[in-house]
Amino acid sequence: MVWVRSEHAGALSVVATWLCALLPWNLMYSPNIAGGSLLFVRFPFFQVRFAWGIDVAQRVALSDPLSAAAFQAGQSIAVGYQAWSVGAAVMAIAVLFSVVYYTQEERVEDGPVDPVRVLGGLLGLAGVVLAVSTYLLATRGFPGIPVPLGVVLLFVFAGVLLTVERA
Repeated sequence: MVWVRSEHAGALSVVATWLCALLPWNLMYSPNIAGGSLLFVRFPFFQVRFAWGIDVAQRVALSDPLSAAAFQAGQSIAVGYQAWSVGAAVMAIAVLFSVVYYTQEERVEDGPVDPVRVLGGLLGLAGVVLAVSTYLLATRGFPGIPVPLGVVLLFVFAGVLLTVERA
């Protein structure tokens, strides 16, 4: 069964990369933290933290992976944020490559590697790293319920792009 036609694989790889860069890869709800609750919405390049009922925390806080990792330095959760930083770097490479592919399609298609497979591999690698980060953040950080929404999408798109039949 063919998931996507060969002539549409390039466009799908670019759109899938951009979609994965824009959607959150992880949602985590942590109830009963210091008498309140936290909701983390983690996108590849930033996170939004919402706090309810916690007097010492800002209601809404925005941070990028590097500053979040620096803030947690020395804590057991820091390794989860470091993994997220690596995942964000892989996603940044994928986005940059997809922009080059979109703007220079003929030149990239004529190159030595299949750009669809490159983007599929990058999305798969980002999915693995962000899945590890999800696990680390859930087991070493605030107790809560992780929902790795974007990680699942990364794996789905990676699988489709890596198995597409190219003509």
